[in-house]
Amino acid sequence: VLGSVVTGRIVKRIGVGPALMLGCIIFPLPLLLVPLASASERTALGLLFLAEFGSGFGVMLLDISAGAIFSSVVPHELRSRVSGAYMFMNYGVRVFGSLAGGWIGASLGLTPTLWIATVGALTGVLWLLPSPVLRLRDVPSQEQS
Repeated sequence: VLGSVVTGRIVKRIGVGPALMLGCIIFPLPLLLVPLASASERTALGLLFLAEFGSGFGVMLLDISAGAIFSSVVPHELRSRVSGAYMFMNYGVRVFGSLAGGWIGASLGLTPTLWIATVGALTGVLWLLPSPVLRLRDVPSQEQS
């Protein structure tokens, strides 16, 4: 909830593109705490809480910024098709990620698998670096797209 409340202020301050990029970093970054949550029960609970809270904040920043860009650049008459294709790719690939994660977890163990998943999630932001997203201050209008 906090992420959805402050996203508008963050976008106004740094721009919608940098906010999207920040969300792409803040969403997976707290997951670094998950493999570390093997200490005492109290410490593990605290680390998992911080990981979930930080990741939830990041995903709201990411989703709201991406949704604003998405709704401004996709023509109204194509939004349902583009949204369907996006959801198919986004949710459809999770099945394969789950299978791969289960296989790696069974092969290497839980903690190494969590580290691999976290590093993989953090490197997912690299595809944005050469894109024009970082320079996007305002949501583009239909004429600009």
